[in-house]
Amino acid sequence: MTKTIVKIDGMMCANCESHVNEAIKKNFTVKSVKADRTKNQAEIISDAALDENKVKEVIAATGYEFGGMTAEPYKRGLFRR
Repeated sequence: MTKTIVKIDGMMCANCESHVNEAIKKNFTVKSVKADRTKNQAEIISDAALDENKVKEVIAATGYEFGGMTAEPYKRGLFRR
């Protein structure tokens, strides 16, 4: 599993977060996604690494600005399934 942090500029409200969450879910197979306007980022958990160019395309299509992304192996916590 992979945890990807995508930097996103332009989110101003909860609707913006929802818009980004739905765009990611629609375009990628993910376990979870959580956009956060206060951190200007989205945290995505997926089985496989995400293609950076496609992520950039998807974010741009939502009207927000892609600011880069990082990925690292994701390890579940002791009580997570």
